[in-house]
Amino acid sequence: MMKQSRKYLVLFLAAALSGAAGAFVFDRLQDSTQAPSERNAWGGIVRPVSLSATPEQGVQDFTKAAESSVHAVVHVKTTFSNRVAYNPFSFDPFDFWGRPRSPQQAEATGSGVIITDDGYIITNNHVVENAEKVEVTLNDNRTYKARVVGTDPSTDLALLKVDEKNMPYIVYGNSDDLKVGEWVLAVGNPFNLTSTVTAGIVSAKARNIGILPDQFKIESFIQTDAAVNPGNSGGALVNTRGELVGINSAIASNTGSYTGYSFAIPVNLAKKVVDDLVEFGSVQRAFIGVSIRDIDSKLADERGLRETQGVYVAGLTPGGAAEEAGLREGDIITRVGDITVNNTPQLQEQIGRFRPGDRVSLSILREGKEQQLAVTLRNKDGDTRIVKAEESLNLLGASFEQASAEERGRLGLQGGVKVSKLYSGKLRSAGIKEGFIITSIDKKPVRNTQELDQLLKEKQGGILIEGVYPNGMKAYYGFGI
Repeated sequence: MMKQSRKYLVLFLAAALSGAAGAFVFDRLQDSTQAPSERNAWGGIVRPVSLSATPEQGVQDFTKAAESSVHAVVHVKTTFSNRVAYNPFSFDPFDFWGRPRSPQQAEATGSGVIITDDGYIITNNHVVENAEKVEVTLNDNRTYKARVVGTDPSTDLALLKVDEKNMPYIVYGNSDDLKVGEWVLAVGNPFNLTSTVTAGIVSAKARNIGILPDQFKIESFIQTDAAVNPGNSGGALVNTRGELVGINSAIASNTGSYTGYSFAIPVNLAKKVVDDLVEFGSVQRAFIGVSIRDIDSKLADERGLRETQGVYVAGLTPGGAAEEAGLREGDIITRVGDITVNNTPQLQEQIGRFRPGDRVSLSILREGKEQQLAVTLRNKDGDTRIVKAEESLNLLGASFEQASAEERGRLGLQGGVKVSKLYSGKLRSAGIKEGFIITSIDKKPVRNTQELDQLLKEKQGGILIEGVYPNGMKAYYGFGI
């Protein structure tokens, strides 16, 4: 049992909070000093707005930064089945009379940030995780049904899309340029108090607080003392020019509300995740192929290191990118490109901005001498492929993976594709739960994701999916596509 005095790290799962947000929408500034329009990576129009926030008589002016950002932060409301009652190993979709049970509905709320005028919205993965329905409300009380484009549990980010044009949005800033001690604003909907702006300073950068459960997590948070509470999840962290520099995600608190520090995902990392989700439907994560350690005095004494800066290479993945590039155990990575890395979160954040196949320059110290190495990054499978989510699989609203040899052996299967993650879509609406292994489509066997995708491409109208749950219970579901 953790002691009362120990700080709990709390994700902004505001499941107890609900209700729509309301305020007003703004007319974006259009003046002679505005930069020319540009198109972003997926074709949306971006019109940068230059805003001044100069101190007057020694007092920092936040008004223009607040005005430019508050209108582009939306209230996110999600609806989902009661997950507490669900046990995937004892799931029974029918009551005693053979009628489908109606799961209890619950609601959660959070925030989101509009990043393009054609309706792309960033929020946290934990805000929309397992949601069956997602709605966003703008400041003029317009409410839209939002589609989950994709999620990334590794960074706790998600991308939503609404069908609308000429929406207010926030311009990207550069989180690398943030300085400790710099003023920032947190914008969101805490406790359903819409359009709330709080101010603080950057307290630290590249914080790893051990809060994300994902195996390949990237935690390199911007720490601030701006007041952030449940409901702020997915909201904006902006600088005094009104530029987006982070996505608020977590707090350190003894109470569950703001009493300590808040943590935001750097926007430079968020931009890469967004671009991947739009272009490929899934995040393309790149790896160096090393095990690493932060350097402290103990490690320096053990290994006879003269420096305590940089990241120590404790091991190499056999045949991985680092080994192929010539890295050795005992090397110290000091820079990725032109960016200095002094700890593990900084290194993970920088590598997290690249895709498999990208070639990056690493500066290393080897026996006290600096060297440059070029590393071609790889994916988790050890190659440089970019894996694009198929449109037919996206329609189902789920992530899939091959059923493991252990699962196939235990359940007596020749093949099968497991539903590893559910989003809003056809499968969730049909009642399928995570962990379900699809074995056939319309009586045709499904042995891998390629066969599943091919069978779906050939289908129109009704479809019958058969499979088995991890506890051995067989089930089938029918729906239209």
